[in-house]
Amino acid sequence: MKALAIKSSLWTSLVFVAMSGAVSASTQTEEDVIYGYKDGMALIYHVLVPETKNNAAVLFIISGGWFSYKVDMDFLDSWTSYLTDEGFTVFAVNHGSSPRYQVPDAVTDVRRAVRHVRTNAENFEIDPDRIGVMGLSAGGHLSLMLGLTGDDGSESAEDPLERVSNRVQAVVAYYPVVDLKELVSDESDYPALRFDSSLSAENSPIEFVSRDDPPVLLLHGDQDEVVPIDHSRRMYAALTEIESVVEFEVIEGAGHSFHEEDDRNRVEKLTVDFFSKHLVNESED
Repeated sequence: MKALAIKSSLWTSLVFVAMSGAVSASTQTEEDVIYGYKDGMALIYHVLVPETKNNAAVLFIISGGWFSYKVDMDFLDSWTSYLTDEGFTVFAVNHGSSPRYQVPDAVTDVRRAVRHVRTNAENFEIDPDRIGVMGLSAGGHLSLMLGLTGDDGSESAEDPLERVSNRVQAVVAYYPVVDLKELVSDESDYPALRFDSSLSAENSPIEFVSRDDPPVLLLHGDQDEVVPIDHSRRMYAALTEIESVVEFEVIEGAGHSFHEEDDRNRVEKLTVDFFSKHLVNESED
């Protein structure tokens, strides 16, 4: 497998979402909620609350190349308005960022974020059993890691948060990295991939497909030269083989972002419909 060309993945993703729509005047925001600490630094997420709630939540993992930047709240609002407009409370999650931290650190962080959101579900007026997660590129990788490796927490854990489940009920991954085994190297151009290669399999979502996985939606452009579409094809095949609930949409002509208006409208509708089906409608049955 050729090395990933993920240097530009965050910025191409931001260009895509920046064009997603106008800021919603009805969305309330809460900035810099602390869900933990790392080396004396705060781990944070930002909350975007719709005027009319459907009581389901979507964690949006802010990550491109496993870099996780602080993003302006107005920009986040415009980024996620297609979700809040449909009643989803959105949690925009930052993890410990490359180059200081590597992929295993980011995985640990986002797991903690899910536990924190679930612990505080009543305060946020969400159902703790109706939590979805989504991300783009590296954020898609982290979303799949959450979906496919979730646990129920450990009753014996010293940290109260570690006693809480980090399971999610639906995953949407845009052009995700699914297999790190041939990418991890001390010589990698990407600092997040410079970790012990013996840990690469346990940080590759393709290794964890199982019948109890939550529903997964994969979205990938067939002209993606950053993360080849083969990543999503392999994940789809693996989940299909075990008869897990999975959908795969190929965006013809698209690269490592969905710049065309028709493509943006299509993937946003697919995302909303998928989360509505698995986080809202099924809960009402």
